[in-house]
Amino acid sequence: MRVHVVSDVHGNAGDLAKAGEGADALICLGDLVLFLDYADHSRGIFPDLFGAENATRLVELRTARRFDEARDLGRRLWAGLDVDRDTAIEAAVRRQYAALFAAFPTPTYATYGNVDIPRLWPEYAAPGTTVLDGQRIELGGLTFGFVGGGLRTPMRTPYEISDEEYAAKVEALGDVDVLCSHIPPDVPELTYDTVARRFERGSRALLDAIHRVRPRYALFGHVHQPLARRMRIASTECVNVGHFASAGRPYALEW
Repeated sequence: MRVHVVSDVHGNAGDLAKAGEGADALICLGDLVLFLDYADHSRGIFPDLFGAENATRLVELRTARRFDEARDLGRRLWAGLDVDRDTAIEAAVRRQYAALFAAFPTPTYATYGNVDIPRLWPEYAAPGTTVLDGQRIELGGLTFGFVGGGLRTPMRTPYEISDEEYAAKVEALGDVDVLCSHIPPDVPELTYDTVARRFERGSRALLDAIHRVRPRYALFGHVHQPLARRMRIASTECVNVGHFASAGRPYALEW
């Protein structure tokens, strides 16, 4: 059995259309939407609306962790539009989702990232795409459990939830062979982004489940340039499957 796994697609529909080649199934761990490309400030919803110069300024403020100033900049720019913020963002997200969900091969098993909008997914997921969050499936004799979304941060991305709600989804999975999530377990080497020079939020509940359940693998994304892309925790191989938006290549899991 061979499964390809992607995360942090961020608008890369072209490579996504080829990501399932040679695999029995594709797993997507979320973050389909591209709001702002930190490497190329001309790409994404924000620069499409406000230009690359404003996007560069927003990246500078966020990277410096000056979140209040970043929000002030955003408020001023949104106030200058003829349409309200939520309407403009949803229209742009819908355009991206139409292209991205059309690129999924059959079968695809997907969960949400922190920048995704879960309520829109049922409109775009074709019959060959199964959306899972706090749920399990069987593939090739192994049990895969899926936990979508992220934990609350000053970034206030669309699908951030409380630690308690997240932990309840992890608990609902029970025993699994492969633990699939968007965010990593709360381990410094797995949560530190070496380019952004900050720790992203990892989940203590995921880490506790790894110690308790001892799955064969824990697969995740979210941290684009991690200090460690993989490490072993007890008997579990923990793997950041990579920043698909830039790499364009899936992680291959075979058994």
